[in-house]
Amino acid sequence: MSKRTARLSLTMIALGFVLMFASVPAVHAQEPAAGAAKATEGSYFLTTDGARKVGGAIGAGLAVIGAGAGIGRIGGSAVESMARQPEASGQISTAMIITAAMIEGAALFGVVVGLLASF
Repeated sequence: MSKRTARLSLTMIALGFVLMFASVPAVHAQEPAAGAAKATEGSYFLTTDGARKVGGAIGAGLAVIGAGAGIGRIGGSAVESMARQPEASGQISTAMIITAAMIEGAALFGVVVGLLASF
């Protein structure tokens, strides 16, 4: 995938999330007649509280998916590097563990922020 295609894809995903969770004003702005039943009182598609909970859950899930992909890539590259230069395996594994721990810490912050947004 080229950089241009990746940038366009990320822009479209971000635009989709913004449009999906944008606050929509109430459709029925006029008060119903005095004798009419309020059948539309709870008919909003997504309330602000619901959007907050869904957004927090999606954010926490994306943080976990990103961390899993990053750590998997680090592990694969480290194993490949150790296969090419077995004498440097100690340095490679140390750098791999430090980098994986940093990614895991960032992912933990992302999950906590996502879950705090849900509550």
